[in-house]
Amino acid sequence: MAEEEEYGKGVPTVINPNMGPIEAVVEDIRYRAQLIARNQKLDSGVSATGISGFIAGFVFVILMVVILPMFIWSVV
Repeated sequence: MAEEEEYGKGVPTVINPNMGPIEAVVEDIRYRAQLIARNQKLDSGVSATGISGFIAGFVFVILMVVILPMFIWSVV
């Protein structure tokens, strides 16, 4: 009977939980969530300005490829 523990006697002690692995998983999830949010913001920004960016790029290309060489070579 010496091996039996007697409950309800003595001073209770508090055991600190091992939170290291749980905190590591939480940090990994938080990092991935931030990456996904940043990617979605970038995608929405690109899709919102896609048409105006295409038009600005097209005008710039026409200016550099057609109009600027005409002025340089005095074709106009």
